[in-house]
Amino acid sequence: MMRPRFALVLLGFVLWAALPHLLTRHMTDLLVFTAIYTVAGLGVGLLLGQCGIVNLGQAAFYGIGAYSCAYLTVELGYPNVTGFAVGAAVSVLIALVVGWPVLRLTGYFLALATLALSIIASSIFYEWDWLTGGELGIGGIPKLDFFGFKLDTPGRFYYLAWGVAFLSMLLVSNLVSSRTGLMLRGMRDSSEATASLGVDLQWLRTRVFMLSALLGSIAGSLFAHYVSFTSVQSFTVDKSIGFLLIPVLGGVRSLWGVVLGAMFVTILPEMLSQFGDIHQILFGIALVAVVVLLPDGLMGLLRQAAGKLGWSRVSA
Repeated sequence: MMRPRFALVLLGFVLWAALPHLLTRHMTDLLVFTAIYTVAGLGVGLLLGQCGIVNLGQAAFYGIGAYSCAYLTVELGYPNVTGFAVGAAVSVLIALVVGWPVLRLTGYFLALATLALSIIASSIFYEWDWLTGGELGIGGIPKLDFFGFKLDTPGRFYYLAWGVAFLSMLLVSNLVSSRTGLMLRGMRDSSEATASLGVDLQWLRTRVFMLSALLGSIAGSLFAHYVSFTSVQSFTVDKSIGFLLIPVLGGVRSLWGVVLGAMFVTILPEMLSQFGDIHQILFGIALVAVVVLLPDGLMGLLRQAAGKLGWSRVSA
């Protein structure tokens, strides 16, 4: 049983590695954005699927990561890695300061609080034009390079973006499978019972919120170096809603579902654009259809298809 599965994994890896050479530049570009959105969506999915927390503030950390790289590399001339590190540190610190009091809330109140965070961050990005460039943004962000090998094409950046996405998935998977993951699920299903076992729920929620912010910041940094430009239009509340849609559409408790959800919000609108002005309406109909007809998301549909084909199961 292990040999067919190993062969399937190997085939999948070979196909993944060959995609930039088989697809057009435009399709490879969409897959790069899929990987970036996967990283950001993982943080939102971790909070939603394992903790039952609706996070509508991911665009704030996404923007912090992007602007950190933009300002430090373009305005101050620091190396690329500095922007990644500063963006991650600032995002985690803000998540700690904001999350500690905010995560005492529950339900709709907590969702509204994270939405307020996204609105405040968007306003700051707009008003602090000395730092963010305001409406004009910051251009000329240098492409990432490793020992002289510059990632200046979608095909080259593809491997880095998906490498980061797969590594993030591995780390989140290990967390979910650990003792901490068990406490998260216990907190989600019965917070009173979990607290009675001596678990500090407030600190547990805050730590996961900090991890979510870290993933959002890394995604934003990748985005900035890939497009070489940042502006306030890229970090609005709409972006936070889009990040929330990713795990909801793919499957809130499935890591691979996040990948499917990221593909849905990235590739499907591009495919529907050929229908002209009604493509947004068609995309909205597709969103409603997935939410109503697939309560377990796209990953649930994939599991059902695998069952009908006689496969044992599709792993999360």
